[in-house]
Amino acid sequence: MKQLVAYITAGYPDKNFTVDLALALGESGVDTLELGVPFSDPVADGPVIEAANERALKAGFRFADILSISEAIAPKIDTLWMGYFNPFYQFGVERLLDTMQTLGVNGLIIPDVPYEEAKAYHDAFESRNLANITFVAPTDGEARIATITAEARKFIYLVAYAGITGSGKSEDLLPVLEMIKRHSKTPVYVGFGVNEQTAREKVQGADGVIVGSAIVNVLLDDTLNNTQKIAKCCEITRVIKSLINE
Repeated sequence: MKQLVAYITAGYPDKNFTVDLALALGESGVDTLELGVPFSDPVADGPVIEAANERALKAGFRFADILSISEAIAPKIDTLWMGYFNPFYQFGVERLLDTMQTLGVNGLIIPDVPYEEAKAYHDAFESRNLANITFVAPTDGEARIATITAEARKFIYLVAYAGITGSGKSEDLLPVLEMIKRHSKTPVYVGFGVNEQTAREKVQGADGVIVGSAIVNVLLDDTLNNTQKIAKCCEITRVIKSLINE
């Protein structure tokens, strides 16, 4: 069974909604929840997720909120925190990892920390059995792929194209997937530009997909109430889970 990871922005429109949405997604085909920590300069994200970050921050999101949300959801759905390094660094990396371990959060996705810098924290993650998700870009050569995937845990995040999330570009990923699989047995999930129209294509040769902007678009739709937003997001994930396993 190919796996589905879903990204949602924590705290938008509020903490209780985030908990309700996360638990509903867990019953609607989502295997792993990527819980986004709102940040003022999300450099890897496109306008959709950036807008959700801004709204969450304006609504009063604080880092402590991610802890209370995770306390409610992590025992019930496999949870990763996705965020930029600054808030994690300010909290304190060792303290952060200890807190994650206590809450049952299983790892981090940090798009603005390259492999060379992440190595400094490798032992801290390993000693707590936590994953620091490895990114591979389609522009990476085979030698670099061999290096950065050697100790990858949980899954490898294959960025579907050079650019930002949600921009809908398309690249032939099969050569990159073949290179990764020559050097690592860790599952490979494709992210960026995954939605109901592209999921079947994106998952070819991969072990799963990561969907973000397609869900966050629904969260930003002010014509829907919260119940309708949750229902629509769950329908999207059910459809995508079905498509990637046809």
